[in-house]
Amino acid sequence: MQAIGKTRWAIAEGYLPQYSTGDGPDLTSHEAACILNAGDEDAHIELTILFRDRDPAGPYHVTVPARRTLHMRFNDLSEPERIPTGTEYASVFESDVPVVVQHTRLDSRQAELALLSTIAFASD
Repeated sequence: MQAIGKTRWAIAEGYLPQYSTGDGPDLTSHEAACILNAGDEDAHIELTILFRDRDPAGPYHVTVPARRTLHMRFNDLSEPERIPTGTEYASVFESDVPVVVQHTRLDSRQAELALLSTIAFASD
């Protein structure tokens, strides 16, 4: 299968709520990067998190196997550090092969859940 996408992606908006009203991991407030690797080679991705008022965090290392997708929750990133809740951030993805990145947020701070999704900004 032929690779599709770009090697550099950015999500300008990010925020992890400090609490949730949802039960279990499926309904916990979270942000995710859904990464599609349609090509025949594994994608090795370096992820950097940028903040408004402090130095960047990272790089975080993520691998998406060939012809697979990964729904990576920002809440689950821990090495080199966890992303603080209640803090605005942005993210930059740099991959060694073309991928597609989509941003999704589930906000369950209220009983009426909010879900948003958008394609990230891409450049090479």
